[in-house]
Amino acid sequence: MDFTSLGLFGLFLASFLAATILPFSSEIILAFFLANGINPWLCFAIALSGNVLGGTTNFWVGKVGNPTWLKKLGVSEKTISKRQHWVEKHGAFLAFFSWVPIIGDPLLVVLGFFKSNVYKTHFWMIVGKALRYLLIVLGYLSWFS
Repeated sequence: MDFTSLGLFGLFLASFLAATILPFSSEIILAFFLANGINPWLCFAIALSGNVLGGTTNFWVGKVGNPTWLKKLGVSEKTISKRQHWVEKHGAFLAFFSWVPIIGDPLLVVLGFFKSNVYKTHFWMIVGKALRYLLIVLGYLSWFS
């Protein structure tokens, strides 16, 4: 799919989909828009909005989950208990790392699944995702301005 032909909606859509389990990077689409002279702060806001909405979707997918489903899939009670303890120990701060490729998306599902605090989780998710996009925009501005 050519996200760039959709204009800024394409940036939003790419950022949303990249925050789900789909394996691709919204940073490339963001870089394309920046390189084509689109307002960097508008691009930042749109990419962040789409990526946060995608992350929120992952969190709520996990939130509606039920530990008995994992048992039906063959996951042991011990493994479930270990993961739940891990989430309880580290808390919503783990959402800060939701921008990290491969682990970030499932991490939000796990946080939702084990009922991490909604507000704290979203706060840390937004901080992490915003810092990632901010570094890209600032890098672009310092390199090309």
